[in-house]
Formats: sequence, structure tokens, C-alpha cells
Amino acid sequence: MTPTITLEHVSRRYGRLSALDDVSLRADAGETVALVGHNGAGKTTLMKLILGLIRPTAGTVRVLGEDPAGRHGARVRARLGFLPESVAFHAAMTGTELLAFYARLKNAPVKANPGILHRVGLSEAADRRVGTYSKGMRQRLGLAQALIGEPGILLLDEPTSGLDPDSRRQVYDTIAELRDRGALVLLSTHALAEVESRVDRVAMLHRGRLIAAGDVAALRRRAPMPVRVRLTVRHCTTQRVLDAVAAWATVLARDPEHLDLAVDPAHRADVIHALDGLREVIEDVEIESPGLEALYRHLTGGDRP
Repeated sequence: MTPTITLEHVSRRYGRLSALDDVSLRADAGETVALVGHNGAGKTTLMKLILGLIRPTAGTVRVLGEDPAGRHGARVRARLGFLPESVAFHAAMTGTELLAFYARLKNAPVKANPGILHRVGLSEAADRRVGTYSKGMRQRLGLAQALIGEPGILLLDEPTSGLDPDSRRQVYDTIAELRDRGALVLLSTHALAEVESRVDRVAMLHRGRLIAAGDVAALRRRAPMPVRVRLTVRHCTTQRVLDAVAAWATVLARDPEHLDLAVDPAHRADVIHALDGLREVIEDVEIESPGLEALYRHLTGGDRP
């Protein structure tokens, strides 16, 4: 099967500045991929290359088997939907009017627009002027315009930036629906904790380089960071529990009834086995694997996305 998007050894320079450096990445239909990284990491540049708005300085970009900046670029872009980080719409137009305008630009049927507005939760606001929309509603309207024409590839640049929890949930519900229908959704974000359980794979960019890519489990294997184990004990001292796991655990915090431990993932099973023999004195156990933000900091030497 031909990958939906392929980048092979792609670099992009602006004078002496290297925005992307030797990036290779592929993404397929029916998956959600998050591009994560700090400002200036290269996320937006990568999206511009996929859209065919700029050309790589070196390497090749292929979207649906074609060069998006080549002579068939318009045909490729007709299969794409794009939501920029900052959306700006004519305040005097209604949601219905605005979507009709974009549908005509895309040569897409206007009759599909009511269904699109329903999918993003804007049916009741369809005939209101966009100037009365909240930030979250404008962002969902931006997502609606990206859905016009049923594109097979969605590029979403910071789709939940500045949104309240309900609006973020609605955006991710729509993304999940698109993925389940077979679309490729590529989204860039700073909100690593937010996407951790909502995407299939993560591509980490740092200073223009792709430092890691894979599902969260694969990233944890690549960065074998300690697992955190929190224990609450009863009818005994924490020392008894600590003695049972001391060979594999480091104490992070301790009081008479609680232990907070860091455990090497290679010895996680050993610790669990040891604790199983102390069930009568352990009231509660919490095991927490490192999240995406911790993995990013580890792989980048301490930088935050």
C-alpha cells in the first residue's frame, strides 16, 4: 500500500536557518499522528511542505504518491483539508454563508454543509453572524471549512489552542470520527497530555530534527524512564514494604503511611511480584508510566514543548 504521506530525508533552509533537517516520516490512512515540539521546532514548516506551499531544500515530499508542489499539486490539495492555528473569518457573514463561500472555492456541493456544521456542533449557530461566535465556535467553524469536500487528509495546526474543555472534547470527537472513516489526521500541538490517549502515533520535532516517532509505548521503550509507584500502607511501617522492593526502587517521598517510589521499567514486574506478597498491608497502589511531556523533556535534554 502506498503511504498517504511520505517525507524522505527532507531539509528546508531559509538562508542560514535550518527549519527542518533530514526529516523522514510516513503517515497512512486511518490514523491520527501528532506533531509535537516547541515553537520553532519545524511543525508548521512541515505542514507547509505537505500542502505544497513551499518546496524542500533537499529530500522528497510525496502526498498520495504525488509531489504537492509539482504540476499535479492542485489535484493533491483538493484531497486535503487544512485548519491553520489562527482562523479569521468575515464577521458579517453567517456560518452558513461562510461555508457556502468555501464550498464554492473548493468546487464542493453546498448541500453537504448543514451536515458538516452538525458534525462540529454548530447547527444551532448556523444562521448567526460569525462576529457573535466565541473563540471555540470560530475554531470549530475553521474545522468545518477543513471538512468541506470530505478530504482524505486533514492537517490541523494547534486545533485546540485557547479552547475551553467542552470545545476541546468536541474537536477531538470529530477527529476520532474522521479517523474511523479512514482519513489521515495530522495535527500539531503543544498539549502533549491532551493528545496522549487520542492519537495513534507521535512525531517529536526538536530544532528541526525528528528525534523520535512511534506510538506512546514505543517512545517509552526508547526512553526507559522510571515508572512511578505510589503506595499507601496499613497496619505496618513503610520500612517493611521498602525492604521488599529496595533492590529495584528509589524513594522519592516517604511518610509513615505512604511511599512514593521510582522504579526502573525493566524491574517493574519484580516490584509488582514483591508487592503481591504484601497484599495484607497495602491499602492502595498507583502505578504511573511517564507521560508524553516527560518523554519529550527526556529526549530533548530538558526542553518543554
